[in-house]
Amino acid sequence: MHPVVLLIGKLPHVIGNVAQELDHLPIQWLGAHDHAETVRQLECEPRIACVIMGAGLDDQVRGDLIGLIAMLRPDLSIHLKDRASGPQGLVPFVERVVRMEVLDRRPQMSSS
Repeated sequence: MHPVVLLIGKLPHVIGNVAQELDHLPIQWLGAHDHAETVRQLECEPRIACVIMGAGLDDQVRGDLIGLIAMLRPDLSIHLKDRASGPQGLVPFVERVVRMEVLDRRPQMSSS
């Protein structure tokens, strides 16, 4: 069973494109693009390992979602993409976070 990562972004198709471009990673991707969808994903999927938020949402929405996630799931780390790297920086950012925060932290299988 693959770890689950919740991607939150301004446009639903952006989330789909990220998941498609990173389909080589052993991750189950979930997406949300607003408050209600974020709540639904957090309440319905207990296996979420981390949350990654794109830079397209305005600061008020990002702040609200951070507070919401921290309240509903204090066990999750929340990663915010910078705005300077633009939309083209989203896929590399997501891949770096997932490799460091999710894949590198999985228990290693013993070969004995």
